[in-house]
Parts: sequence; C-alpha cells; structure tokens
Amino acid sequence: MLVEGRGPLSRAVVAALRGGPPPAPDTAAARGADPWGEDLHLALYLLYELHYRGFEGVDDALEWDPALLAVRGTLEDRFLHALRTATAGAPQTVAEAFAALLVEPVDLSGSLSHHLETEGELWQLREYAALRSLYHLKEADPHAWVIPRLYGRAKAAMVAIEYDEFGAGHPDRIHARLFAGLMADLGLDTAYGHYLDRAPAPLLATVNLMSLLGLHRALRGALVGHFAYVEVTSPPGSRRLARAMRRCGAGPAAEHFYAEHVEADAVHEQVVRHEVVGGLLADEPELESDVAFGCAATVLLEERLAAHIRTAWDRHRSALRTPAGAGPAPSA
Repeated sequence: MLVEGRGPLSRAVVAALRGGPPPAPDTAAARGADPWGEDLHLALYLLYELHYRGFEGVDDALEWDPALLAVRGTLEDRFLHALRTATAGAPQTVAEAFAALLVEPVDLSGSLSHHLETEGELWQLREYAALRSLYHLKEADPHAWVIPRLYGRAKAAMVAIEYDEFGAGHPDRIHARLFAGLMADLGLDTAYGHYLDRAPAPLLATVNLMSLLGLHRALRGALVGHFAYVEVTSPPGSRRLARAMRRCGAGPAAEHFYAEHVEADAVHEQVVRHEVVGGLLADEPELESDVAFGCAATVLLEERLAAHIRTAWDRHRSALRTPAGAGPAPSA
C-alpha cells in the first residue's frame, strides 16, 4: 500500500505512482535535498520497491518508466555522493576494512543488541522488529541481484549462501518467513511493508543502500562488501538478540529467528570472506576499494540508525515515526 509523501520529492513520486504525471527528473528539490533526510529516502524507497513487489493498484510498467528512472538517478547520485564523502577516510583494503569486525569489542556499551540483551524492554524489541521488517521481510532479495554479475568461485559461493537464506528448498525455512513468525510472536502486523509509513529516514537509508548497490552493476564490489559485513557481524549480534527475546519472553519463533542466524551465519561468514570476496578479488582485483567502500558505507548507516534508536529510547520516546503500540506507550 502506498504511503503519503514526506516532502516535495516523495509527494511527487507518490502522485506519479497513483497515475499522475511523473515528476521532473532534474528539479531544484532533488538537487538540494538532504541526502540523509526523510523526503529523499522515502522517494528512493518507493522507486526501488517497484523492482521488488510493487504496490497494489500501481501499474507494473512504471518499474521502467524513463522519467521515474531519471528521478531515481538524481536521488541516487545525491545519496551516493554523501556516502562517499562521509567514508572518505575509511580503509581502502579488505583486510583493513574487516579487521575491526572480526574482533568482539571489549566495550559493548554503544551496541544496540547489547542494550536489548541486557536491559531492553518488550516494547523496544517490538519497535526494533518493526523497523527491521522493511528489510527482513525481503531478506536476501537485494543481494541476489549480484549473482549474474559474478562468476567462478564467487558466484558458486554466493549462490550457496543465498540458497540457505531462501530456505534450502523448504518454504517454511525462508528467512523472511521466519522473521514473519518473529513478528507474530511480538504481536506485530506481518504484512509486507506494513511499517513503511512509520519507518524513519535512518532505517530507510539502510535498506536503500542495498537496493542502490544491487541495481547497479558498477557497484557489484560494494554490494559484496555490504553482504560480507552483514554475514561477519550477524552471529554475535544475533546471539545477543536471541537472548533478549528469551529474557523478555517474546516467544519461540522470535527467539528461533535469531538463533537460526547464529548458526547459519557463522558458516556463511567463512564462505563469504574466503570464497565470495576472495573469489571476486581473484577475478577482479581492481574492485578491492569498492568492497571496502561497501563495508564502510554499511558501518556508517548502521551507526546512524543505532544512534537514532538509542537517542529516542534514552528519552523514553518511540524510535518509529509513530509508536507500534503495546507495552509502555512512548511518545512519538
């Protein structure tokens, strides 16, 4: 279901998707839009969603509408430039980019998963799940776009990992379906995209990054870097979140989703680092800085999202644009 816009860009996109005229591709609003802001990221998210499941009542042909693609390109350039500027001082080699990720930090005070594990409340787990549902209900889909852009070792390993993500031939084990079970345990609506209207820009940016990297062949190295970051950091974070679900009595499906990721992603981490990344760089060594950029951009956006959530929660406010309900009702 389409949502209302949050500014001139997203309102123009919504109007076009509802059958109105497409917005002009080179507007002053697009050129001057905040690259981290609500308007740009909702507009991008809506345009990207045309390549996933689309929207009820929206013509599927708009996926390749030239005017909408031109708008998307302008917004992507703005977002990508901001990402490259913000990560300009980040490591340029894979070894340096992943060195810090392979060691569990001694101080976890800034870790969102550590907060949820040790002192998080049930309403915070519900908010976290509602936020993450924008990705987890289509988990692994953005990364699948890189498969036809790889070959040899990298392709074989990527397909093996994605096969697991998509349930290894068993529909009930698809990770997106497991997350829907988690949401049901937490009393959340499991409909695809249900929480889009409540998701703030820092969350939309994390999902938009995957779509941006996945839809551009030139950014295939960065998408591999993003995917490697996710697999490397998933086991410890998932272990903490499984404990959080257990401690708060969230339910067996809620705990199972993260427990599954502890085991699966511990294996995936080794495969992605040695075979996907290693295979890609054996074939195309010139992409190493792109892989490192994909990792750095992911770190940046995850830190921005964590800061947004912790700031809201520390002030006893909802991290969503409007609260998801249940538990002590924080203010919006």
